[in-house]
Amino acid sequence: MEKSQLPLLLLDNASMSTVLNDGEFKISSLSFVEAKAIVEMYDESEVLRCFSGDPLEQIVFDYLGVNGRHYPFKNITDMRAGQDAIVFKVLATFSESQPVIETKYNTEAKKIQNLYVYCQYITRLA
Repeated sequence: MEKSQLPLLLLDNASMSTVLNDGEFKISSLSFVEAKAIVEMYDESEVLRCFSGDPLEQIVFDYLGVNGRHYPFKNITDMRAGQDAIVFKVLATFSESQPVIETKYNTEAKKIQNLYVYCQYITRLA
């Protein structure tokens, strides 16, 4: 994959639905290893984070090992032709088991769902 002159967009479920408007897009599955390699191809100033206030940010960036970077937030409504994006899709399922743990505040917490994250790579072709 050749790096575009346009900023790389980092998306979540909600922001993905706002950037995919008119145009032709190619969407493919992406492993976390591939996502990290793509993000590392860009300087910090060449990456835009299109989601905020979401625990997904900390979870994903810590997991990818790029948590030292601070990507500027920008609300994007349309991808441009030739622009690439990585979307971190969140999938929540109900927990089949519901263990109870004690928190550091001496309260009980019950597991009610499993949270999964997977990646997709999007390119706007035209």
